[in-house]
Amino acid sequence: MADMKVYFDHNATTPLHPEVKKEMIAAMEMFGNPSSMHAYGREARANVEASRRKVAEFIGAHDEEIIFVGSGSEANNTVLSLFVCATNQCVGGCGMRSTIITTRIEHPCVLETAECLAHRGAHVKYLDVDRYGKIDLDQLQGMLGDDVGLVSVMMANNEIGTLQDIEAITKMVHASGAYMHTDAVQAVGKVPVDVRRLGVDFLTISGHKIYGPKGVGALFVKKGVSYCPLIRGGHQERGRRAGTENTLGILGLGRAVEMRALEMTEEHNRMVQLKTALKEGIEARIDDISINGHPTDSLAGTLNVSFEGVEGEAVLLYLDLEGIAVSTGSACASGSLDPSHVLLATGVDAERAHGSIRFSMGRESTMQEVDYLLDVLPGTINKIRNMSTAYIKGGVHAASR
Repeated sequence: MADMKVYFDHNATTPLHPEVKKEMIAAMEMFGNPSSMHAYGREARANVEASRRKVAEFIGAHDEEIIFVGSGSEANNTVLSLFVCATNQCVGGCGMRSTIITTRIEHPCVLETAECLAHRGAHVKYLDVDRYGKIDLDQLQGMLGDDVGLVSVMMANNEIGTLQDIEAITKMVHASGAYMHTDAVQAVGKVPVDVRRLGVDFLTISGHKIYGPKGVGALFVKKGVSYCPLIRGGHQERGRRAGTENTLGILGLGRAVEMRALEMTEEHNRMVQLKTALKEGIEARIDDISINGHPTDSLAGTLNVSFEGVEGEAVLLYLDLEGIAVSTGSACASGSLDPSHVLLATGVDAERAHGSIRFSMGRESTMQEVDYLLDVLPGTINKIRNMSTAYIKGGVHAASR
């Protein structure tokens, strides 16, 4: 039996904040359709709009610039699809500026959508990243031109935590006449995000990454930017996203950003301490490891480590038996046997990428939990390495001898 339960997979999803849960439970009887004009509908509408104001205020936007959606993936799909629009009413007219630039380390909901759009006539260009996951601004400058309609660069990577300089990127993109989108799902609520300072045209938020409910997200669309709905058939969200609003989910998202505003700074400082202790403890106790991601420009609660001579899935399962939940990478790709596309893009070889583990901490994580992990992890790694025919202490593999 595990001595304690430790949840170090907050980048995959977060538990509901107690205040979010309390507010949603209290509103369970609020069943009215926000589009209805009677009292039940007006009550629901008032709650939706109150949450819209909270989300807008949290990221420095205007209320009317916030569109509630079903997920971060839906928001990202919506933005990319603007540039290959059958009605030819999308941003930039599509025909003249149908080239999309993105990076090789985006979330699958961006990469797979880009691949799909390429089959529908879009031209997609991919930015490389360095060993830390940072894009090359000179490469971006060389790609920009009159054909580029959109550049999409995630603000914080979900696997390695690396942060991009979105403000600098946006200035370059706008100078070329293109639009800028950032998937800020992993950044919002962890680092300060102000859409006016960043200058972006589109920004994506997801509720369940910030201690809110699943099944709800928000898309920021800058005022004055043309827009073409992905989901049609209703007047909801000012005609920009059809479908009856998820009132309870939206209410929960609004409360979640309120709590982030109150707790984010203190939590960040504590995450820095926990991550430092975890990183230094792993480096001191386990040989033949490497840290992935940028050493300073990264999320405070995210640590990605490659362990030589082990399979990440084996580490995950052994730790799970000890009550410790971690990830081998993106939760959305956990069913795949392929090595992480993010780590491969940073130059990590396939074998080492297969041996990577992501530790992502959150608001309830403690130093006691870090200490427990550091007590369990070395023995786990040694156990797996002792069963491996591919590992020899010092990192020399049998296959290369």
